[in-house]
Amino acid sequence: MPHTTSRPSASSAETSDSSDAGAAARGPRGSARGATESALRPEGPGAPPAAPPPPVGSEQSTWSSLRRLYPYVRPALPRLVAGLFSALGAGLAALAIPRVLQALVEGPLAQGVESRDLGALVVPVLLVLVLGLAEAGFVLLRRNLVMYPGTRVEAQMRMVLFRHLQDLPAAFHDRWPGGQLLSRIMGDLGLLRRWLVFGVLQLVVSIVTIVVGVAILLTTAGWLGLVYLAGAVPVAVIAFRFSRRYRVIARLSQDQSGDLATTVEESVHGIRVLKAFGRGRDALHSFTGQAEELRRTEIRKAGNQATVTMSLQMIPEITLAVCLVLGSVLAAQGEITLGNLVAFFLTAAVINGPVVDLGMTLSMTLNARTAVDRFFEVVETPNELTDPDDPVEVGPSQGHVELRDVTYAFSDAAEPQLAGVDLELPVGTTTALVGLTGSGKSTLAMLVPRIADVTGGQVLLDGVDVRRMRRTDVRRAVAVAFEDPTLFSASVRDNVLLGVPERGPGAVPEAERERRLHEAIEVAQAGFVADLPAGVDTRIGEEGLSLSGGQRQRLALARAIAARPAVLVLDDPLSALDVATEEAVTGRLRQVLAGTTTLVIAHRPSTVALADRVAVLQDGRITAVGTHADLLATDPHYRYVISNLEEDWVQAAGDGDLDGEPTGSDDDETTEDHR
Repeated sequence: MPHTTSRPSASSAETSDSSDAGAAARGPRGSARGATESALRPEGPGAPPAAPPPPVGSEQSTWSSLRRLYPYVRPALPRLVAGLFSALGAGLAALAIPRVLQALVEGPLAQGVESRDLGALVVPVLLVLVLGLAEAGFVLLRRNLVMYPGTRVEAQMRMVLFRHLQDLPAAFHDRWPGGQLLSRIMGDLGLLRRWLVFGVLQLVVSIVTIVVGVAILLTTAGWLGLVYLAGAVPVAVIAFRFSRRYRVIARLSQDQSGDLATTVEESVHGIRVLKAFGRGRDALHSFTGQAEELRRTEIRKAGNQATVTMSLQMIPEITLAVCLVLGSVLAAQGEITLGNLVAFFLTAAVINGPVVDLGMTLSMTLNARTAVDRFFEVVETPNELTDPDDPVEVGPSQGHVELRDVTYAFSDAAEPQLAGVDLELPVGTTTALVGLTGSGKSTLAMLVPRIADVTGGQVLLDGVDVRRMRRTDVRRAVAVAFEDPTLFSASVRDNVLLGVPERGPGAVPEAERERRLHEAIEVAQAGFVADLPAGVDTRIGEEGLSLSGGQRQRLALARAIAARPAVLVLDDPLSALDVATEEAVTGRLRQVLAGTTTLVIAHRPSTVALADRVAVLQDGRITAVGTHADLLATDPHYRYVISNLEEDWVQAAGDGDLDGEPTGSDDDETTEDHR
């Protein structure tokens, strides 16, 4: 059930050092903003606040953090630099206009109305027009230059992040909330694109315009330039303090957005559970609390930005008021000309625009810095499950599997889940793995296709340690059907043929793919697909939730069958089927996958009885291997396990949890839903 956490203290957030900038999204599944908020709120009298590890990149300056984008931006640099020069051209054209007007005031206009030659006004007016058109043209050119490379950089970074997410082991995804990853790959990268095509150029142009403009004022306006320069000191102090506060709030806001996305994802995925237990109102209350926290954070962001924008607008205006008084005095004393005075105020007006915009561009830059930190927080997560530097070249697998003294322990577990497991799976045999709940059966099954790596011992495939093989070679030889089947929002055809390559190494011709599709559906007893609106081309809903549990299991099994693996690992994929359907599926599996080595995680006596041999897993070790009949006669623990399996099976059958004839209507209801 989604949950909320207490609101962070605004004052503590604003005074936190930049190294604490929203310490968030560490990785353990749960609230990514929790670490941030615990760092920002007091823990109570006498208790110092916990100091969570700072997020990736928080120890770096904003420039150092943003500089990490260089490898991704490098291909787009020529056009981005050209866009920058176009923007600078627009800024310099705007600064040149006051110089022309100064010459106009001190020239033709200073001669008086009677003696003035109207023809002398044509050149200055045309020059101002040309400069205005040049400014507009440079702005248009800048937009055309930067938009395309900006979107290319965004797409490239998105692909890099997605590729890395696909490559990271399953343990990473067990720890990270999906909403946090979604907010990084969508929201953060979109923000970075907008900063690249607008924010960074605007920031550079603003700084250059201010520097050049102030230099012009100092060289042409004397004391007035010094007074205007003095006004830049409080502006710099305010901008520095703003950046320290805003970094903390920006990180908190983006992490809270990720948490909110996670809540939506979990609530939508579990909508049937929420409805079944009548907890929709509680879910809404929890979501409302998180949304309210995010709203408060966004208000704090807007408040900080409004404060700095007000300051950046008010200080230059006050400075100009002082300069107006001083300039009037100096002009009256003849120390400056009227043209100089007019040019000063026109130039100051040009400078004031970038000064006011500095608050917006600075906040955009700090948001981009936070997005960069969050992007690299995932991309720089090391992958501990990689291909070897010098992989063993293997041919088609024979399907001989052997586990030698295998140990596996979760990273945060005090005791190993598996300890000293020895098990051999001869070629072409079916081995049932049985054990009490929590004995490590599913963990062992994940070691064969190298979804996880052993922490000790070896898993051998045809005599070769799977860690010395490419992961693609291992998973081409080993297919897995899980107890909780995962289907994708695609057609039945695409789901079943997921493990049959259409292109690249090992590509299967279209005719053979079609044959495997229909054969796998027939073997898995998934004939219900013929009753779907478009047959095998029917697009099923997200995760296949438009199908019943048994239908999803049969399609997941068909997917494993269609891959034609040398080794088939079945993590109790038939738990939702009745005995008759299970027996029909198993019988056809024996025929179609003759010669395939099969490891079945068994939770039902019927599954055990259909295996060639049985391995008993107890306390993380294989304690007995033999036929079902032999183990019943010789192994007390096996008899105890089987008796528990029988009780669970009888209970499940009595509750109507099985899919097939005994439950009657499961498939019919789903087919009717499709109609």
